[in-house]
Amino acid sequence: MDATPGPPAPSPADHDADRAAVRERADAVLRELAGGDARLREDQWRAIEALVIDHRRALVVQRTGWGKSAVYFVATALLRAAGAGPTVIVSPLLALMRNQIDAAARAGITARTINSANADEWETVQQEVAAGAVDVLLVSPERLNNPDFRDQVLPRLAASTGLLVVDEAHCISDWGHDFRPDYRRLRTMLAELPPGVPVLATTATANSRVTADVAEQLGTGGPAVGDSGDGDPGGDGDRPGDGAALVLRGPLDRESLALGVLPLGDPAQRLAWLADHLPDLPGSGIVYTLTVAAAEEVTAFLRQRGFPVASYSGRTEDVDRRSAEADLLANRVKALVATSALGMGFDKPDLGFVVHLGSPQSPIAYYQQVGRAGRGIKQAEALLLPGPEDQAIWRYFAGLAFPPEAQVRATLAALADHTGPDGEPLPLSTPALEARVDLRRTRLETMLKVLDVDGAVKRVRGGWISTVRPWAYDTERYARVAETRAAEQQSMLDYAATDGCRMDFLRRQLDDEESAPCGRCDNCAGPRHSAEVSAEALAAARAALGRPGIELEPRRQWPTGLAAAGIDLKGRIAPGEQAAAGRALGRLSDIGWGTRLRGLLAPGAPDTAVPPEVLDAVVTVLADWARGPGGWAGPENEQNQGGRPVGVVTMASATRPQLVESLGAGVARVGRLPLLGRIEYAGGEPPRGSRSNSAQRLRVLHGSFEVPDGLAQALAAAGGPVLLVDDFTDSGWTVAVAARLLRRAGAAGVLPLVLAQQG
Repeated sequence: MDATPGPPAPSPADHDADRAAVRERADAVLRELAGGDARLREDQWRAIEALVIDHRRALVVQRTGWGKSAVYFVATALLRAAGAGPTVIVSPLLALMRNQIDAAARAGITARTINSANADEWETVQQEVAAGAVDVLLVSPERLNNPDFRDQVLPRLAASTGLLVVDEAHCISDWGHDFRPDYRRLRTMLAELPPGVPVLATTATANSRVTADVAEQLGTGGPAVGDSGDGDPGGDGDRPGDGAALVLRGPLDRESLALGVLPLGDPAQRLAWLADHLPDLPGSGIVYTLTVAAAEEVTAFLRQRGFPVASYSGRTEDVDRRSAEADLLANRVKALVATSALGMGFDKPDLGFVVHLGSPQSPIAYYQQVGRAGRGIKQAEALLLPGPEDQAIWRYFAGLAFPPEAQVRATLAALADHTGPDGEPLPLSTPALEARVDLRRTRLETMLKVLDVDGAVKRVRGGWISTVRPWAYDTERYARVAETRAAEQQSMLDYAATDGCRMDFLRRQLDDEESAPCGRCDNCAGPRHSAEVSAEALAAARAALGRPGIELEPRRQWPTGLAAAGIDLKGRIAPGEQAAAGRALGRLSDIGWGTRLRGLLAPGAPDTAVPPEVLDAVVTVLADWARGPGGWAGPENEQNQGGRPVGVVTMASATRPQLVESLGAGVARVGRLPLLGRIEYAGGEPPRGSRSNSAQRLRVLHGSFEVPDGLAQALAAAGGPVLLVDDFTDSGWTVAVAARLLRRAGAAGVLPLVLAQQG
């Protein structure tokens, strides 16, 4: 029997009409989002078409300000109207999330977030999502591997989501400038998405290698690459229905940005330049620094000069970050002085300038940061003030790379050996692992996240367990990543030195095939800024940076897990064995005294007597310390451990004995105090081993020092607190161990005094 004929297949004309109708609705949503008579760019429409009509995966690599967020908000509105589930956006920064929530509200889209700053709202948000009241859920990448979220919330999200968006997708790639291993957990969510759920990945900073790697990490296979024109430039793979991802890469020129470089010698000259020229920079903007310490120093100086500025870094509390963002958006401040914590996604269309005090580690990172400016105005300034200390700071951050194989294997072995009576794996917390492995906390956590994605370990309640699966250390890949980082740093030096077009240089670093001279930068159009600084501003800057002294917070708690290292110490350090708050001349990471101290304390630097100007600065620190809050010149209290110091004690030093002894002798001479003696190495041998984390540091230091009989007798006779002098402190545990020995030997108090603090 013949089958009953079905409805006729839609004609190409009907198909085109449907797409035209969707395009019309998409433009209407954009007008709600942006106002006026806004209309989607052709590539914006192509991305939305791929997501909404063809249910494909798309990777959009477009310059900052191009309108990537418009793509996913418009697509969300259309998909939700068609009955799809909520959009899930994986977004890396709180500032970015806040901007996105505000933008969504303007288009009538209800957005919520789950991140580290709103834990008290998680249950309510999850209930709203389950009830269908949320159109967009923004999730931080760290949530993706939280055990409860991963095991309970993520499967439901994967089953119900209508669109998955990976914002700042270059974070997926370890070739990218801001690799974040938490992003790799997206593989799990992608694998659990029902067939036909569209996926959008977006970034402004991806060269060809990063683009290919992101596509691989997202599981998109071999994508066909489209351009910013019409038709089918990507070949057959660019047509709907063949399963390949649509990759849209556009030109990365920023017509509003005028790039420039201004070499200014030492940090004081750069600060003075800011004080003289900040009023001339258009509107409000961002002053980037490479370290938290530098951000705080620059903020303090500019405030003293009368500028309304605020500091913004990883050390800034969330409530203060929100306030600073709001002040910049409302132009209540001239600038935020920020680290890279204020980077991706901060959206202020009229941001007038970005100044860098120091060079980021790569041209790609630099392009991403200057891209904050000039998004909605005709001209903005992007000025780099490089410094000779930049490379030393790069070397410090390079030490946070993926660890050598031996350290990784030791971590895997420690987890594999931690089992119950029946051989079942038992979790080890990160602090407990620290006592067993030779890695700092941050580096250990990053490594564990990579191993988790690779399937070698798993995060569970209570810590980490071994999966006992085979795992191979990819030596060649890690070496190539390190080589890439070194090449990027050299490229940043080349950017500062080039006499060619600077925008063309950055675009070529991002593999922009349409790169061409911009006609706007200082090399194309001539310098826009004078290097001159006033004598008065320079004197003020030198005074600010030359002002010595920072407080050293004493250790008050022993690290956890010491029993595993064979050390019977735990909990709070007994008050009678603690050091008092101490002082350092400066931080090695700051731009004032840090610049001078880095050369004096650099590995391999000759051991010399303390320079006179350094000793003079230390004397100033002592005078300020004595008169300041809790100082020994004031009323006795719990903090000063007994009042004025009665003597000086130095630490044995295997690398800088002359420096430490001359510093102790100089302090004793100027302060008219007796030099009581020196804490020596037990057995005459300096401690050798890890400086990586607190537990390992304590394992090496415990039992490695002793108080000689002569020093113990001098302490008993002196009958008061002593100054403990050393060259520098890193973890603070050498000071803590030495203070405990001195207090037990009879010192009424221990006041640490060092030249420098690491970090």
